[in-house]
Amino acid sequence: MGIYLVNVGAHEWFGEDEEGRGDVAAALNEELGRRGLPPYTGVPEETDFAPGSGTAFEEKLVPPMDGFVALCRAHLTTAEQELLLGWTVLVPVPLDEEIELPIESAHDLTTTVAGAPQVLALAERLAAAVELPADVMPATSDNLELTGWFLDGAAKRTAAARPGPWADDLDTAFYTAVYLRAAQHSIRRGCPIVYS
Repeated sequence: MGIYLVNVGAHEWFGEDEEGRGDVAAALNEELGRRGLPPYTGVPEETDFAPGSGTAFEEKLVPPMDGFVALCRAHLTTAEQELLLGWTVLVPVPLDEEIELPIESAHDLTTTVAGAPQVLALAERLAAAVELPADVMPATSDNLELTGWFLDGAAKRTAAARPGPWADDLDTAFYTAVYLRAAQHSIRRGCPIVYS
């Protein structure tokens, strides 16, 4: 149980099964058309899971978020905070502002779609603010890799060897890393990221 961030493949995104998100895909494309933007159709199919391959994204949102919310308040405007923290679907499409769709999501009465390029820019600012050591933490999130790295002791050991602002609050560093990697994954793979 809990809340996860996961990628979605074409089969699920376009609603080709009963758990699908075809209503979200159709409503998003309609709204993109209204804004003069091309439809979002290039969603890749799910691939067989291969640890470390970078083809899947899954992280469990376990630690408390208080420190991360405080970090956002300290470094982002109110509108930027809402963009970073308010989405329920992240897509690799540049969006000037979030798109709210009147479709119930897993954890809200509506679906709020944000563009991964904009979320990535905000996450990179936060990562720079806490001097997140992105070069030593997992580069992929195929199977809870960041969750495991932060919660199973590797982050604590790395913090002892490589101190910095990130090491002062590992829960805050965890969420900074998760939002950073989620946006990077969405852009690299061309896939949506959703809460489940």
